Amino acid sequence: MKINWVIVGSVIFCGLVLIVFLIRKNQKDKKKYKQFLNNDFKKTTAEDSDWNDDIH
Repeated sequence: MKINWVIVGSVIFCGLVLIVFLIRKNQKDKKKYKQFLNNDFKKTTAEDSDWNDDIH
């Protein structure tokens, strides 16, 4: 039984293209998620904050 190198080469090439695509997409998603976490926080108002309570 002979090894068909054209098929083996094309499968390896497609696998490498898929890996590169997934890595690039993951980097973009990671960047978007990082921006989401940095910008999406609940801002407390002066009335809601515990630090502004006076204990006099």
